[in-house]
Amino acid sequence: MNNRLADLTERVKARLNAIKDPIGGKGLFTSGRVKGLDARADGKVSFTIEAPADVAELYAPVRDRAEAAARSVDGVTSVTAVLTAETTANAPAKSTGGVGRVKQIIAVASAKGGVGKSTVAVNLACAFASLGMKTGLLDLDVYGPSAPTLLGTGAKKPRMREDKLLEPLEAHGLKTMSIGYLVDPSSPMIWRGAMATSAVRQMIDEVVWGDLDVLLLDLPPGTGDVQLTLVQRVPLAGAVIVSTPQEMALADVRRGLAMFEKTRAPILGVIENMAYFETPDGQRTHIFGEGGAKRVAADVGAPFLGEIPIDVALRESCDVGAPLVATQPEHPVSKRFREIAAAALDNAARMNKPAPAIRIK
Repeated sequence: MNNRLADLTERVKARLNAIKDPIGGKGLFTSGRVKGLDARADGKVSFTIEAPADVAELYAPVRDRAEAAARSVDGVTSVTAVLTAETTANAPAKSTGGVGRVKQIIAVASAKGGVGKSTVAVNLACAFASLGMKTGLLDLDVYGPSAPTLLGTGAKKPRMREDKLLEPLEAHGLKTMSIGYLVDPSSPMIWRGAMATSAVRQMIDEVVWGDLDVLLLDLPPGTGDVQLTLVQRVPLAGAVIVSTPQEMALADVRRGLAMFEKTRAPILGVIENMAYFETPDGQRTHIFGEGGAKRVAADVGAPFLGEIPIDVALRESCDVGAPLVATQPEHPVSKRFREIAAAALDNAARMNKPAPAIRIK
């Protein structure tokens, strides 16, 4: 590390250590809460705050103060601060909200609207469940929530417990939550960025997900405040990018891939939705172009997970709230979703595998 980076790191460390640990009152560094502090030549700073699992809710505002403190240091251009909940071997599990007991969190994103991202997210979640995994789906598209329609949950409302935490609704073998469960579907979502990010934080921190193997996050399209809030607050196993083949969508895909790369979230792969239409005699027509998303994935060195065709059964199942993978598991498109889910899991395991320990004899 050169002298300039060493100086920047020390100044950030001092600013973070001026924030008191809610437990014990020592500075965050002195108490050992801050892990993995990294400062780069371009001024980007990242670190993790590890909170005890039984009082993790105390550390959400601490993370926000730490992020603001680091950002105020001269020479810092951006900050990624992640809050995680650490557990001890003998500590009893406490039923709290948040994602502390979720093994893997995967974001499903598209930098452009209208590419069928939510349809892919719902069927991908059902594919994980069909592979034997305890699966949750969190619809974070605060401006246009689709989960109530796609899952057929309609006007059902989640139950709020006495501790003010929400219990997710169960549908098609999934635990699900959506802003669409909490608001009048006929009311337009006219929210400023701060209101949207606040809603996202509540849906992450105040839902009792329990023990899950995987939680899929259906992000709103774009690369704005909601997406940045998410990647800063949640330890992602990775992101899946959904696109259509045409060039207009691919320019936005490149921006989405760049956002996740800058925030150091692994790219598990790219899915090309609406890739082609196949007639009964087997002829394929590439309505929106051919192979565009696959080429972008190759250009940036990201895995390509596969193609999803335009299919009438897939569209109809979405309209009636009966996900194709859950209701017609032997359909060719359902099988394709399961293949994509398995490939995404393999990539997550490979990309998040800890480095081997070095033994010196």
